Amino acid sequence: MQEIISLLTSKDNKYACDIADKIIAESQNTDKWYEHFCSFASLLNHPQSFVRNRALYILAANAQWDKENRFDIIINDYLSHITDEKPITARQCIKALAQVGKAKPQYIDRIIDCFHNADLSKYKDSMRPLIEQDMAKTIKILTE
Repeated sequence: MQEIISLLTSKDNKYACDIADKIIAESQNTDKWYEHFCSFASLLNHPQSFVRNRALYILAANAQWDKENRFDIIINDYLSHITDEKPITARQCIKALAQVGKAKPQYIDRIIDCFHNADLSKYKDSMRPLIEQDMAKTIKILTE
C-alpha cells in the first residue's frame, strides 16, 4: 500500500492523477480498494491540494463499500474540506459529497447543514458563486 500512496503523492501530477482515476473507476464496481480506506484517509490533510482532491474522490468512490462504517471516523475531517484553503479543493469536496451522501444517506442532513453553515467569505468574489452553485447542485442530488 505504501507504493500506492507514493504514486498518489508523486510529483508527476499527471501520473498520480491517472493512478487515482484507475482506483476511482475500479471502486465503482468492486470493493478491491476499500481495505486501504484508512491509508487513503491519511491523505485528506496532505499539504498539496491535488493530493487532497484525489483522496476525496477515492474515499467517495469507496463509501458504497463501507459496511464497517469507517467513514464515521473521518466524516468531520472530510467535511472540513467544504471550506478548504484552496477553493478548487472545496469544490471537489462538495461535488464528491453527492456520491458520499448517496452511499451513506445517514450523512445527508449533516452535509446540507455544513453547506448552510459554511463561511465562504475567505474566497474571492469570482469563486464564491461557483462554490455556492456546487453546493446547490449537490443538495439537489442528495434530496431527489
